[in-house]
Order: sequence, then C-alpha cells, then structure tokens
Amino acid sequence: MPAHTPVALITGSAHRLGAHTAQLLHDRGWNLVIHYRSREEQARNLAETMNQQRQNSAIALQADLNLLEDTRNLGHEAIAHWGRLDALVNNASVFYPKPTSETTENDWNNIMDTNLKAPFFLLQACLPALQESMGSVVNLIDIYSEKPLAEHPLYCASKAGLAALTRSWAKDLAPQVRVNGVSPGAILWPDGDAEIDADYQNRILDKTPLKRTGEPDDIARTIVFLLTEAPFITGQIISVDGGRSLNM
Repeated sequence: MPAHTPVALITGSAHRLGAHTAQLLHDRGWNLVIHYRSREEQARNLAETMNQQRQNSAIALQADLNLLEDTRNLGHEAIAHWGRLDALVNNASVFYPKPTSETTENDWNNIMDTNLKAPFFLLQACLPALQESMGSVVNLIDIYSEKPLAEHPLYCASKAGLAALTRSWAKDLAPQVRVNGVSPGAILWPDGDAEIDADYQNRILDKTPLKRTGEPDDIARTIVFLLTEAPFITGQIISVDGGRSLNM
C-alpha cells in the first residue's frame, strides 16, 4: 500500500460497468468516489459495502451531469473528501436511438452534455489535483465512435468527440497526467428505453469473432490496467469487443 491511499472518481458508478470497475479498484486498495445521478440507493449500498470491507474507503456523491454547476461541484467535493485525486474515470453515458429527422434540441443537450460536455468540465475541475498526484484519466468511448450505429447520430458524435478529447488531452496534459480510453463492444445490453431485441443481439454476436458477449470485468480489468499498470501508455483507445470492430 502506498504512503497515501490513491483515490478514484468514477462517474455513473452505482451500477453496471461503473460499479464493477469501482469494486475492482477498491479490491486493489483504492478509495472510491461513487457518483450517481438518480440511483441513490444503489450508490449508497455500494459505498456501504466497501466501507464494511475497509473503513472510510468510499463515499457516494450525487450530481446531474447535465448541469455544469453540479459537474464542477462533483469534482471539487471528490477532491475535498480525502484531499487528493489520482484517477478520473468518465464512465457515465446516455444512449438511445434518435434519427436526425426526429431529434430535438433537448435530445442534443441531453446526449452531448452527459457524454461530452460533462467529461470536459469535470476533468477541468479535477485537473489541479490530478496534476499534483501525477494521475490518470480513462474515458469510456465506444466502438461506434469510429463506425457509427444507424439512427444514433448524436450518440456516435458525442463518443467520437470524447475520443478526440482523449487524444488531445494526452498531448496537452502530459507529462503530469496520462489520458486513455476504453471502447466496449457487446458487454451488457442496454436497458430501459434503449433495450434491443433478441434478433438484433444475435446479429451483433454473428459479427463478433469470439461469438459471445464480454463480461463487465473485461472492461473493469482494462480500466484498472490503464490506471495502475501502464505508466508508459497515454493517448490510446483500447477496443474490448471480442474482435467485433474487425467486421464492422
């Protein structure tokens, strides 16, 4: 264990991939800031479980990433709790289909604010602490950032923008801060309004060389690798997709 326990802030970490990543980092001895927007019970339960495993090792913070003030306050509060920040994982994302002919300004703001604007201004708020700790950033991109998905122009554009930010930040913030990205393929199917049918799932798997979905830990382990075991890697976006991007 280092002299100072490292601290990570993971957005959207109350459930799904964010929660798996948070738990794996916690298992490696990190302190965690669990961010949530509306899943308060899940976030607090996860933080409580971590604190039972190791006292004062996790907190849950609420923020609506569509609101700039909330986004900035999240960064400031995360740093203030332990007085440091070593990693930022921009995991929170909005995903739903919206053809161009049906897209409203609200759709634009909802998707772009969460997927692109919030990561930018959250990093800005966290930057002094990350520079001081020689920290690291991992952005959750998507394989659709390079080969777009039909009827998702805003989502694909937001992720392409985040990929560009990842590479730009890697140049601009070096040598103090490393910045990388992870692009998941078929890991967890979307839930809620974005749920997709079994036929579509099968078509995706048919185009995936490994012929299966991945596991949440496939993403979590890649993120943790970039944060903890890759001190000479920056500006890279790793596809974790079972080879699907080869056939897109």
